[in-house]
Amino acid sequence: MSRFARIASTSIGKKLLMAVTGLGMTGWLVGHLTGNLKVFLGQKEVNEYALWLHDHPALLWPARIAMLVFILIHIRKGLQLRGENTKARPSKYQVETTLRAGFPSLHMAMSGIVLMLFIAMHLAHYTFHLLPGEYRNDAMGNPDVYSMMIAGFKDPLFSGTYVIALGFVGLHLWHALSSALQTLGINHSAYNTLLRNGLKGLVLVMLLGFWSIPITVFLHFNNIVQLPIPAWN
Repeated sequence: MSRFARIASTSIGKKLLMAVTGLGMTGWLVGHLTGNLKVFLGQKEVNEYALWLHDHPALLWPARIAMLVFILIHIRKGLQLRGENTKARPSKYQVETTLRAGFPSLHMAMSGIVLMLFIAMHLAHYTFHLLPGEYRNDAMGNPDVYSMMIAGFKDPLFSGTYVIALGFVGLHLWHALSSALQTLGINHSAYNTLLRNGLKGLVLVMLLGFWSIPITVFLHFNNIVQLPIPAWN
């Protein structure tokens, strides 16, 4: 067994792998959000961005493969750690000792499961076109990703599912990022509060950014609220 494998088999090694893969996935989410927000700039911007990604497979596919590897490692190590914790405490204590723990930390497994289901749904819709939707080409003959996004988020069930699922994503990140920094040893009394508040601010900004797309599309294109967005008029 290699030295890396020996370290990865320990509890601290598993936690380190979860921290690194979690931070990697968070970085990918930030980039993904940046691209998704182009929907507010209109059809041309979104479709040109999608075409640019398609025309650069040397960038796109390594990122996709890395994300898949990160997800698989994250799930595997998470399950292993959960199993170890269960074995260490096979029965619940007479008095619950986790009352001081926050809601996100107590429901990491649940939010993680919802996150995985959300990723599967997202891929089925936007990548593999397995869900009902509007899949067509634009005037240039390229995939009309913009129209696909608008058609999807106009549907109240689809849009609502995204909003709820994204809430669980935020819930998972809220606790996970703080835990990751602690696991990596980025922990000092002089700047702990600043780091935690900064991370919470990042999660909140990301969540509001992702939420803004389905909510705004639903409200605007169902004529509930007419928003002054020139690219849509």
